[in-house]
Amino acid sequence: MTKPGQRLALSIGFLLITCVLSATAQKPSTFLLDGALLQANKTRMQQGDKPLLAAKQALLVMADKAMTKPVHSVVEKTKTPPSGDKHDYMSVGPYWWPDSTKPNGLPYIRKDGQINPERYAIQDGTYLNALCDDVQVLALAYYFSNDEKYARRAAELLRVWFLNSDTRMNPNLNYGQAIPGITEGRGIGLIDTRMLAKLVDAVQLLKVSKAWPQPDQVALQSWFRQFMNWMLTSPVGKDEEDEHNNHGTYYDFQTVAFALFLGDKPLAKQMIEQKTMKRIQSQLKDDGSQPHELARTLTWGYSLMNLKGFFGLAQLAEAADVDLWNYETPDGKSIKKAYFWMLPYANGEKPWTFQQIKDLHREEFLPVKAVAESKYKRANNAAAASNYTGDTSLFALTNSLF
Repeated sequence: MTKPGQRLALSIGFLLITCVLSATAQKPSTFLLDGALLQANKTRMQQGDKPLLAAKQALLVMADKAMTKPVHSVVEKTKTPPSGDKHDYMSVGPYWWPDSTKPNGLPYIRKDGQINPERYAIQDGTYLNALCDDVQVLALAYYFSNDEKYARRAAELLRVWFLNSDTRMNPNLNYGQAIPGITEGRGIGLIDTRMLAKLVDAVQLLKVSKAWPQPDQVALQSWFRQFMNWMLTSPVGKDEEDEHNNHGTYYDFQTVAFALFLGDKPLAKQMIEQKTMKRIQSQLKDDGSQPHELARTLTWGYSLMNLKGFFGLAQLAEAADVDLWNYETPDGKSIKKAYFWMLPYANGEKPWTFQQIKDLHREEFLPVKAVAESKYKRANNAAAASNYTGDTSLFALTNSLF
C-alpha cells in the first residue's frame, strides 16, 4: 500500500473509532443510581431496544411535566420559624394532635400512624419532596436524551432552593417535626430530608451539562458540607444519630450520600463501618425481623421503609468499596436475612399478623424483590432484566428504590 493509501486507511479507521466512541454512552459518576446500569441501558436504547425506548419516552413525559410546575422555595411559607428567619426549614410532627381535654389543645398528644392534616399547612416538606423527585427526573431525562433543556430546568430548581440568597434554605433542620406545646424542633425531623440523598446523586448526572457549571457544583457542595456538619455536630443532629429504628437508618443514608457527593469516600466508608454496621446489630433480630418497626401501628410500611433504607445504604456502600449486601455481624445478623424474613409475607405465603392500621400493599415489595434478586443471585450483567413487572418507568430504567 502506498503512503497516501496508508494515511487514508488510518484516517478512515480513526473516523470509525470516533463514531463508535461517540455512540457509546458514558458511565455517570452516580453512587445511589447504578452508573453501569444507566450506561448499559443508554447503549441499549441507541441499539433500538424497544422496551427501554418506551420507558425513556415515559420518563420524558414526566420530565416535560416537571418543566411546567411552579418553582418553589422554603421562604414561601406563611408561618415564621422561631428563629424569625423564613429561610429555616420548618415542619410539624405528623402523628401529633390537639388534646381534646385541654382548652387550647396543648400540649399535643401522639396518635401513631394517624397523620394530622395540620402538618400540610406548612409546605416546606411538600416542596422539598417534590424538588427531589423533579431534579432526579429531569437529570435522568437529560442523561438519556442529551437535551439541555432538562438540565437547565434542574439547575434552576437547585439554585432557587439552595443557592440564591433571596430564596435559599439555610443548611440546618432546627425546626423539623415540631410538636405544639412541647418542642420547636426534634432530631427525628431529619426524616423529612431523607430524599436529599437521591437529589445529590442526580446532580452527578448534570456535571457534564453547560447548564450546571463548576461554580454551581462547588456552591452546592458547600451547602451540603455545612448541612452534613450540622447533622454530625448539632444537638438536634446528634439526637437523630442516636435513633435505633428507621430514623437512624436514614440518618446514615443521608450522611453517607453527602460524603460521597463531597468526594470524601474515606468518610463515607468510616460512617458505614462505624455507624451502619452497628445499626444492623441493634435493629435486627437473628431471624431478620425488625423489632423496632414491628412495635409501630404501621408495621408493614415501616419494616419495608427501613429495609429500603438499608438497601440504599448497601448501594452507597458499593461506592465506598464496602459490601454491605452480604455483611454479617459477628452473631449473624444481616440485611440479607431481613429481606428473606419479609419475602414470604410479601409473596402471600404467610399472613401478616402484626399491627397494621392501614391497608397492607404487598405490591410495594416488588421493586425490593427485583433489586434483591439481582444482588443475591449474582447477576453477571449490569443490564440484566429484573423480574419486576410493574409499570414504573423510572425503575425500568434505573432499578432504583428511590
